[in-house]
Amino acid sequence: MALPKVAIIGRPNVGKSSLLNALAGVMISIVEPTAGVTRDRVSTFISRDDRYFELIDTGGYGIVDSDQLSEHIEYQIFQAIESAQLVLFMVDIRDGIVPLDEKIAQLLRKNNLDVIGVANKADIARMFPAAGEFSKLGFGEFLCISVQNNLNKAVLLDKIFDKIANLEPGQPAIPDMKVAIVGKRNAGKSTLVNAMAGFERVIVSETPGTTRDAVDVRFEKDGKNIILIDTAGVRKKRKMANSIEFYGFVRAERSIRRADVVLFIIDATVPVSQVDKKLAKLIAEENKSCIIIINKWDLAKDSADTEDYQEYLTKVLPGLKYAPIAFTTATEAKNIQSVLDLTTEIFKQTTTWVPTVKLNKAFEIIKQEKVGTSRGKKKGWPKIYYATQIAINPITILMFVNKPELFEENYLRFVVNRLRTLLLIEEVPIKLLARPHRK
Repeated sequence: MALPKVAIIGRPNVGKSSLLNALAGVMISIVEPTAGVTRDRVSTFISRDDRYFELIDTGGYGIVDSDQLSEHIEYQIFQAIESAQLVLFMVDIRDGIVPLDEKIAQLLRKNNLDVIGVANKADIARMFPAAGEFSKLGFGEFLCISVQNNLNKAVLLDKIFDKIANLEPGQPAIPDMKVAIVGKRNAGKSTLVNAMAGFERVIVSETPGTTRDAVDVRFEKDGKNIILIDTAGVRKKRKMANSIEFYGFVRAERSIRRADVVLFIIDATVPVSQVDKKLAKLIAEENKSCIIIINKWDLAKDSADTEDYQEYLTKVLPGLKYAPIAFTTATEAKNIQSVLDLTTEIFKQTTTWVPTVKLNKAFEIIKQEKVGTSRGKKKGWPKIYYATQIAINPITILMFVNKPELFEENYLRFVVNRLRTLLLIEEVPIKLLARPHRK
């Protein structure tokens, strides 16, 4: 059953993103003094006593965006209003009523929405009487809050839950799979998100750096609940123009860590960059299952020669040798279904539990191959007595061995490669742990 939706609407810089973060109790939306930081709809679930609602942050209504994205931002606001059962109409108590507040009030009345008026930045009690002016907007008395000082947050939550009490309760669908989409700026991440979801959920523009927050896009495919995490485009730290880009990068890193599968998008029209290599290293270090998406393949010079390009990627991104490669044109939704199918297959591989008997048979074969290490006979040879799988995603195998220090990186890499082949899980990372065997 669909959850009640509560949208935060207001002009730029009244504190909408700060309110979402405060009610959620965690930093989700990027907060900056600069007006117009939020562009896409950013949402999260809020719960109390087994009742839930989805809280939606939106861009500032009426923003004059420096990247000519004002129309896109307004479209996202309208989508939030249309889907919401309740709106938090947010104003700045220090400014009083301004023309944009009146324009928003007209918009909300036109849509006949249930509204809670919220007057933010009421940092001290003597400011409260000034909120009386906002009753002229036609939504009754505005609740005075201060997000910065955590004032009246609980009161606001009480009012929200009272307003939605008559709506059918529901619970957020537990996602079957979380998929993060990462890459450098303008590689086509948001276009891919919309193509996979089948509707326009995030803003797409030729302007680099359009996406700033990490945006969760929920949809259902073949009976499975999937979360696509659209992330900000990454570029070199020394080239980051401001803290907004830095926070976007931090959220992209966080998205990689929380994902089950990472779709790593590379722009086929330009050589693999240092930023691409840095992202690949992070994905490998986090032991994340990954699909390398070569986007804009229709614009590449040698678009027919996929094998050569695959060899090129193996050389420049050696840490992701295990990752399968898909070639797409996201603007035309080419091969999108294939990518979805492959993502499901990779998730299935990385959540495989290998029977202990089968696992140890594979290790018996590996032991017979007698590959040593550079330590040679002086220090002895690595011996594996038996092994057991202790986790999935990534597949984590605990080996009981003679001396863990003998298991050098090269030898562990050899064992992982052999396990991939022997266990038919060739396209996902395998993490090996070594513990001394006690006789």
